[in-house]
Amino acid sequence: MPRYLWQASYTAEGTRGVLRDGAVKRRKVVKELVEGLGGKLEVFEYALGDADAFIIADLPDNGTATAVSMVVCAGGGATIKTTVLVPPEEVDKAASRPIAYTPPGK
Repeated sequence: MPRYLWQASYTAEGTRGVLRDGAVKRRKVVKELVEGLGGKLEVFEYALGDADAFIIADLPDNGTATAVSMVVCAGGGATIKTTVLVPPEEVDKAASRPIAYTPPGK
């Protein structure tokens, strides 16, 4: 199952919700969302910096991950940046593919 990294940034409204309801509740909500889509939540950690939370989840496919992104952003409490995670074995397989390519200027 494909894995995704979400970098979540709360809006002012979303931050007020975390302050009111707690960070553990937010993790529970995300876990239920992911599991309800047939996936598995692997990591949910808060952070200091550009993003407020980092989440890693297994989901059935890119369409499911896209739907999550759209629903979360439309909710107004947070924005998320989605990154598809690629396991090393898949990188090795990709690296062994013959690809004809000429760089610009060559």
